[in-house]
Amino acid sequence: MASLTIRKLDEHVKTYLRLRSAKNRRSVEEEVRVILRELIGGREEPLTPFSAPPAASAAPTLQRTSALPEASVTLIIGGGIAAYKSLDLIRRLKERRIEVRCVLTKAAQQFVTPLAASALSHERVYTDLFDPQSEFDAGHIRLARDCDLIVVAPATADLMAKMANGHADDLASAILLATNRKVLLAPAMNPLMWNNAATRRNVTQLQRDGVVLIGPNSGEMAEAGEAGIGRMSEAIEIATAAERLLRPPVPKPLAGKRVLITAGPTHEPIDPVRYIANRSSGKQGFAIAAAAQAAGAEVILVSGPVDLDDPQGVTVKHVESARQMLEQVQASLPADIAIFAAAVADWRVASEGEQKLKKTSAGMPPLQLVENPDILATISKLTDQRPPLVIGFAAETEHLIDNAKSKLARKGCDWIVANDVSPATGVMGGDRNTVHLISKNAEKNGEITVDSWPVMTKEQVAVELVAHIAESVTGKSGSPHLEH
Repeated sequence: MASLTIRKLDEHVKTYLRLRSAKNRRSVEEEVRVILRELIGGREEPLTPFSAPPAASAAPTLQRTSALPEASVTLIIGGGIAAYKSLDLIRRLKERRIEVRCVLTKAAQQFVTPLAASALSHERVYTDLFDPQSEFDAGHIRLARDCDLIVVAPATADLMAKMANGHADDLASAILLATNRKVLLAPAMNPLMWNNAATRRNVTQLQRDGVVLIGPNSGEMAEAGEAGIGRMSEAIEIATAAERLLRPPVPKPLAGKRVLITAGPTHEPIDPVRYIANRSSGKQGFAIAAAAQAAGAEVILVSGPVDLDDPQGVTVKHVESARQMLEQVQASLPADIAIFAAAVADWRVASEGEQKLKKTSAGMPPLQLVENPDILATISKLTDQRPPLVIGFAAETEHLIDNAKSKLARKGCDWIVANDVSPATGVMGGDRNTVHLISKNAEKNGEITVDSWPVMTKEQVAVELVAHIAESVTGKSGSPHLEH
């Protein structure tokens, strides 16, 4: 059976089909096919108007493996020789994880076939405004709104004239008149048609209406001896422009800033085999490094021994001991922002054994401990090359806020991020964190303020902290803050 024709459906059934097909981003006809497969397979579900679609479907669906957000395009192919490029455009869009549903005008079908567009898009192709298979549920409205962007390529002079003057006498123009989505046009026509006064008026009106144009380019035309402005932009150019509209560039509030971050534990050797350490995983510091890099900063991450992959785009310096960490921190200055998230060991043995210490009849060999350098205090109290914003971390197991306030005053830093690392919290080595941002309020004579955040993943804590930093150093919010 090549197609389905359904008539005399009750209104509540139509409503159910529309909701379910929209939820699954399929046409109503395709959704009916899925339902039939489910019935045959013995997986019948209640037919109520607002039933949620099943968790699993027997129909094959596109599984997204990319981290890119989902997006869909209704591609209207106009009637011009440049329509052959639109087949490549379908492929280019799908490479970018953008779903494509195609609409061909009557003239477009003289240049490319619905079968070719369907084979490339893996979707049904639409051609007729009065198609009984789709218009029983206002298919042109679905095509106009069940997408994130409408692309017209090629956009012929005739199709642009219809758009500019509000005509809707075929499927393509009806979709364009009924849409509330952004529209991207890729004009393609003879240079004289492009430069005609009527076309210029239409282009001006379309741009006033908010339509986005790409091209046309200059070059040889299909007609012998014809050259000038009128060639449709190449498929890769149109796909890039579409992706830019669908996925606008993320703001880079820390662009031009240099951020220095420490993360992880330090290992203080006792002998060639043993060392003093702690349970820090480095996850919070690595997440902050990734968030700062995403905000446009140049990031230097000085990390103790961790079992984590280096964040992309971040310069990572691996160290073992507190003294090595301080050395690399000092070598990485100057910086605009310094964030000391590492859990640096407070103590080390005074004299590291050259050989493995052995058990003796005298009992445990004596270990004389000496204090490690205080990296946060050292950098906070610099008179030269001190970063304008220095942030420390306070990992406490009791009296969290009081100890963090004391640390803020004692170390000389600007902010303290305090968190409870008691074993019951699971913070040390875990994936979630609850923090309190403690800082001096310059507008209130240095009064210490405490901003308590809810339980978040360490990645969310990182994004929130970077947003606060961006707002502090630029006066602009780096990204939307999480609801507290």
